[in-house]
Amino acid sequence: MRLDFGSRLAAVAITAVTAIVTVGQTASAAPVGGDGKSFLGPLHTVSTVASTVPANGDLNPYGTALVKKSAGDLRRGNVLVSNFNNAANQQGTGTTIVQISPKGKARLFAQIDPNKLPGPCPGGVGLTTALSVLPGGWVVVGSLPTADGTSATAQAGCLIVLDKHGKVRETFSGKGINGPWDMTAKSHGDRADLFVTNVLNGTVAGGGNVVRQGTVLRITLRLHDDRPPTRVASTVIGSGFAQKTDPAALVIGPTGVGLRDGTLYVADTEDNRITAIPHALERDSSAGTGRVVTTNQALNGPLGLAIAPNGHILTTNGGDGNIVETTPRGEQVAVRTLDRSGTPPGAGALFGLAIAEDPDRVYFVDDATNTLNLLSRP
Repeated sequence: MRLDFGSRLAAVAITAVTAIVTVGQTASAAPVGGDGKSFLGPLHTVSTVASTVPANGDLNPYGTALVKKSAGDLRRGNVLVSNFNNAANQQGTGTTIVQISPKGKARLFAQIDPNKLPGPCPGGVGLTTALSVLPGGWVVVGSLPTADGTSATAQAGCLIVLDKHGKVRETFSGKGINGPWDMTAKSHGDRADLFVTNVLNGTVAGGGNVVRQGTVLRITLRLHDDRPPTRVASTVIGSGFAQKTDPAALVIGPTGVGLRDGTLYVADTEDNRITAIPHALERDSSAGTGRVVTTNQALNGPLGLAIAPNGHILTTNGGDGNIVETTPRGEQVAVRTLDRSGTPPGAGALFGLAIAEDPDRVYFVDDATNTLNLLSRP
């Protein structure tokens, strides 16, 4: 389902930035001080990898995660995609995760029955952009469920943990989890930290008005060999982000997150900016919305976020079909057009993205076509 983020995001002025590039043009890999050259510079070609629609008809691909190590039914180099809508196109009701190979072979990894969860998940199942793969093949996915596809029935949801065969083994709910919207993870030894954006704190009660109660939660897990991870602690490290319900987008609030050198970067969608939360791995209090890294210019409702191998920040726009590359110093150094369909072009089509190396390439989902796509070299 294409989500219409409305005229506010679509009307954000896009001004010139250094080394802007678009699909079909020769990339300008301009030097960017000590941060190196543009990651997007050599990437010119957009291609479709596969449909993300499984046999049950789920639509609206949101989460995208690269499998980095084979385990069980997971295969290295494949991409996992979570679906937010059911076959009737109701938001917050999708229950499937699809695994897609680089050559376009797609198969069902998991179909989650909301009536057979091993733990609480207030409201049921509606799989979001929050999707990560932990060591041992443990897959964690966010759920922001609705009863009928509308924000009026949205409930707190949970994080759902699946094993390497796609079987649900546990859920994490409460303790700050309230509408988990996106997520990144950092593993080290027998510990993993999940960084989760939450978009339902006071949002439904706000009735479409902006409510500045969005949070970023760090959930610390203890990893075990054959047993599901256990939750050790939950800490709010970011708060005060703008969020609101929306009849087309369900919820607009802080979305993508990415970690680089201990700093967590957040796609602050409603305020059209990227912010940075310092000392994200060890801080024991909220940094508020963090430091503003960059705002406006080529940003147009940033949604998905990932860190490129050169340390730059990649974000996909909800207000158009572009991906934007930003340095940690806030310089927007490159733009690519990933989706040109619709009016305005690409609006609401882009959510999750995942970066692969050797060769460098970007996988991304397109809600307008319900496909996994690839940005790569010609």
